[in-house]
Amino acid sequence: MPSHMHPRIGILTGGGDCPGLNAVIRAVTLTARRQYGATVLGIEDGFEGLIEGRGSELTEERVAGILQDGGTILGSSNKGDPWRYPVVGQDGKTDWQDCSGRLLAQVQHWQLDGVVVVGGDGTMQMADRLQRLGVEVVGVPKTIDNDLLATDQTFGFDTATAVVSEALDRLTTTASSHHRVMVLEVMGRTAGWIALMGGVAGGADVILLPEIPFQWQAVFDKVKARAAMGMRYSIICVAEGAQLPTGGEVVQRMDRRRTDPKRLGGIGAVVAEHIEAGTGLEARVTVLGHLQRGGSPTAFDRILATRLGSHAADCICRGESGVLVAYHQMGTCTVPLSATLAGRRNVPADHDLIQAARALGTCFGDEAGSGCA
Repeated sequence: MPSHMHPRIGILTGGGDCPGLNAVIRAVTLTARRQYGATVLGIEDGFEGLIEGRGSELTEERVAGILQDGGTILGSSNKGDPWRYPVVGQDGKTDWQDCSGRLLAQVQHWQLDGVVVVGGDGTMQMADRLQRLGVEVVGVPKTIDNDLLATDQTFGFDTATAVVSEALDRLTTTASSHHRVMVLEVMGRTAGWIALMGGVAGGADVILLPEIPFQWQAVFDKVKARAAMGMRYSIICVAEGAQLPTGGEVVQRMDRRRTDPKRLGGIGAVVAEHIEAGTGLEARVTVLGHLQRGGSPTAFDRILATRLGSHAADCICRGESGVLVAYHQMGTCTVPLSATLAGRRNVPADHDLIQAARALGTCFGDEAGSGCA
């Protein structure tokens, strides 16, 4: 429970940036200040700022006008794991140290009654460990990938889907003009929500997901069938985590500087190369990359982020901790923070949108896909 009538709370944003983060910061700040008379401390660059003591008070003036802004005014970082924190020694070499003690000392120094932690699965793992150390924590789920358990949807996903849909619209016009196969590679890690929703919204002819193993011949047959019917172009939307037919591996590279060293990406170029070799048709690839994470959030994401942020402020100021504020059945609720740690939320192979897309002729690259004929 808060140690005094007017609580002191912190808020940090961890992991990758995401449209809607500023809306959460604004909602937490305004609700906590206006409803509870709280002091709100904005912690810079995620857990890095909490360890290093970088933060400043958030006032109504500071959060004015940020609702529509992308990114986060607090900054973020993927390198701030307090239990494996990079410390550069005098010899210039990086040593990975447990700095959780510094983290606790800073919480006490700032006299915080609790911390609102906004982030994805990696950030929530750290938030759960922080809670177990005795710090009151409320989590707010964030990821464009929409792959967090315990919540029906995460803010940022709707914006990313809209970006993919618009990109496919634009690629369709140039594909039809030049009679090409256009391949669009999108984010999502090992979950295909962005590729599925964005691909269907953008009218993709082929959608390749991590959850549905695909075969090259099925993709070739779809593209050639369209050409035979006089449709001299095809649009393919592929998730970065889709598995290659040979061995089921994903295209990735390693970056040991990151908390998660695996960096997915590059499958779009592989798909384009195989299509040219397997069909004789000209293919081009576009990788949207961080365009999906940037820019102004959609109205849906602004509203969802506002609802979750306000609910989080209520929880932390009332002394409710160890919970995640979630979006469930079109309302907000709380679930145990540990509920996010059991795995990732993937696209079910029998999802109704997949079934609808198949009925319309969309190919998912699997042998059972009726849309690939």
